[in-house]
Amino acid sequence: MSNFSAKRTFDALLAFFGLLMASPVWCVIMALVYCEDRGPIYYLQERLGKDGKIFKVIKFRSMVVQAERGTGPIQAREHDARVTSVGRLLRETAMDELPQLVNILKGEMSFVGPRALRPFEIEYRTGGSTDLEHNAQVAARQSVSPGLTGVAQVFAPCDAVIAEKLRYDLWYIRHRTFSLDIKLILLSFFITFRGKWEDRGKKLWFLRIPVV
Repeated sequence: MSNFSAKRTFDALLAFFGLLMASPVWCVIMALVYCEDRGPIYYLQERLGKDGKIFKVIKFRSMVVQAERGTGPIQAREHDARVTSVGRLLRETAMDELPQLVNILKGEMSFVGPRALRPFEIEYRTGGSTDLEHNAQVAARQSVSPGLTGVAQVFAPCDAVIAEKLRYDLWYIRHRTFSLDIKLILLSFFITFRGKWEDRGKKLWFLRIPVV
């Protein structure tokens, strides 16, 4: 079995059992999201996949309805007024991304890989925009499927600029192994239990990654 086939099999099995085990939590989150403002439960967002193919990632809605109306696709910031009360908890624990297990089952994503970036996004720290569909560094990282978690997700600050996150993604592609994937999955669970996914500093105080 090739490395790709083995990774795909692992992803599919883990996503399937993850959906079964998370179904009670899934139902609770659905109720909380709906009861807060009676808005849609899910949110679909365009992301860049393997070989540059655009797909729609599935997330629990964590912001107010039509949060980007009038601004376009802009990066979330600390204490973002668009984030709902339930959404803040979901984002801190990454539970808003739980529906992406469906994207993994469909083969659009992997459990571990580069960040699933949006084709176009305005960075609030710089005020600039990045056309990621025509970015050379982005093209270099599209040989693999984007991941639910990964080096950038675990080690980069939440509000890091896109160029910095790309460095982490490219480091992962150069060094990826099955053992590294398992380590990143376990570290991701640890960050979830601590509710540190929205931290603007280091999420893990005891580890660093030699990204250059």
